[in-house]
Amino acid sequence: MGILIGCERLSHEWPGKHVLSDQSFGVNEGDRIGIVGRNGDGKSTLLRLLDGSLEPDGGTITYRGGITVGLLGQDDGFEDDETVSHAVVGDVPDYVWASDAGTRGIIERLVGDVPWDARIGELSGGQRRRCDLARVLVGSWDVLLMDEPTNHLDLSAITWLAEHLKRRFTPGEGALLLVTHDRWFLDEVCEEMWEVHDGVIDPFEGGYSAYIQQRVERERQAAVIEERRQNTLRKELNWLAHGAKARTSKPRFRVEAARALIANDPPLRNSIELKRMAVSRLGKQVIEMKNVSVSYGGQPVVRDVSWLIGPGDRYAILGENGAGKSTLLRTMTGKLLPDAGSVKIGKSVKFGFMSQQLDSLGEYDDWRVSELLGTFKRRYVVDGKEQSPEQLMERMGFERRDFPTFIKSLSGGQRRRLALMCVLMSEPNVLVLDEPGNDLDTDMLAVMEDLLDTWPGTLLLVSHDRYLVERVTDDQFALLGGRLRHVPGGVDEYLELLKQGNIQAVVESSSKPSSSTLSSNTQPSFDNVEKPSSGLTNNERRELKKRLDAVTRKLDKLSTRPDQLKEELRQTDATDYQALLEKQQQIAEVEEEIAALEEEWLELSERLG
Repeated sequence: MGILIGCERLSHEWPGKHVLSDQSFGVNEGDRIGIVGRNGDGKSTLLRLLDGSLEPDGGTITYRGGITVGLLGQDDGFEDDETVSHAVVGDVPDYVWASDAGTRGIIERLVGDVPWDARIGELSGGQRRRCDLARVLVGSWDVLLMDEPTNHLDLSAITWLAEHLKRRFTPGEGALLLVTHDRWFLDEVCEEMWEVHDGVIDPFEGGYSAYIQQRVERERQAAVIEERRQNTLRKELNWLAHGAKARTSKPRFRVEAARALIANDPPLRNSIELKRMAVSRLGKQVIEMKNVSVSYGGQPVVRDVSWLIGPGDRYAILGENGAGKSTLLRTMTGKLLPDAGSVKIGKSVKFGFMSQQLDSLGEYDDWRVSELLGTFKRRYVVDGKEQSPEQLMERMGFERRDFPTFIKSLSGGQRRRLALMCVLMSEPNVLVLDEPGNDLDTDMLAVMEDLLDTWPGTLLLVSHDRYLVERVTDDQFALLGGRLRHVPGGVDEYLELLKQGNIQAVVESSSKPSSSTLSSNTQPSFDNVEKPSSGLTNNERRELKKRLDAVTRKLDKLSTRPDQLKEELRQTDATDYQALLEKQQQIAEVEEEIAALEEEWLELSERLG
């Protein structure tokens, strides 16, 4: 396995921030590397340095002779008057690229719906992005660098891209480095992870899941070492503080050692946390849709949809780009009137709506962050403690120096975090999130998922991030051909429907009149499909899957509890028999609860097949 790119003592700095400090590393043949880190920590800068489009402030980058490097950046370099054909294949004649089956497949999959002679300036942002992705994929590169390749792609396109990248290179040849917030994509494609933070690059073996496990273990070990160092520091500081007269007679090496401990006190990583805020009470009725149809631009996008959303329901809406998911959300929340049918919204419902384009922030672009925060009430109760809006923003990774910044000057990730925080500070009881994960780094996505896991209200989610969808929702529905269909098998079932080309059959089956009565415990229009081989109706499968997901989440939360209780037992005074007995009883109860949940999980899994 030879080296393709070697980096020696690489350093780079942007105004006010070191993104790389004296880092040495290499890119080898066969590498499949995912790059993660917080927004602004230097992931995109690293790709540009490796591509050669950015010169480092210090250090050297060496390339093996004759290798080619391709980069998919965050922004394309297309001219507005350039044609799609020239943007994708350049000056290569049609008969040349068309004779290659692989090139034809890439072009058909990514830009098959875009006129080949259209001007780039006439395309939407998503279409331009797909043209740039096609340009990179049809090229022949020894090293392929990709910055957020899944942006503007729907679930089926993301799945196709993962399969393409897995078979693009012969094992042991070529190299792939990609930056993405899509955790499922990282697990599918990558065999190694690099975490960029605080000017350094930390390598981890395996995909995203393995990276998280190793990172947790590293942080645990670092915490143990830091605790020991702090104990030593406290002792030395206490020793130094025993009076000026005594200090003059102390050995010089002891004084210098104590001062070194203080001087070397490392800065803490900028941790991000988001706790659940209080929500207003939600009544029995949330949203009831009956025979709703909606058109957009003169074209029908939602057709005869009937749907009942109840308190505590956690639903995801799946669909291809342009299928009408955002239109459906706007109709459900009363922002858009239907062409036909009715939408009833409960009297106690208070929506918290975050759109894909962050419309709620648009009118405040010329405001400073501090001015926007000043429009909210001054105190919120979070986990039983009062917090100001500024304190809440700090818990989401903002710093005091960010507050005077104009909102239009914030990064994409900062704008999305600010928008989410504004939604939460409105104290809704129904969260409606349209692509909330865009522009967020993997750490922030994990924080948001932790919040949504414990969200006590109703949750409606549109996202192409299947990791997010499968983590925080109990049921998934697909918008196919304007009809809404329950997919009890989740994302896999939805992708299988697309793969088989069964959209017309889905539309026909979904349009059959439902024999069931609309109620809070049934989903209309989805009971007339044939029972699968398991003997369960889709409604029964949905309820079983919902319970299985709930049991899984509870097991995850209880998994570390026995160890915590056992540690507390070890620290309990051995002479306090009552406390020892109570702690042992708590351990027994938790272990019994876990055993019962595991049995239920197995039973539910077997019934679902």
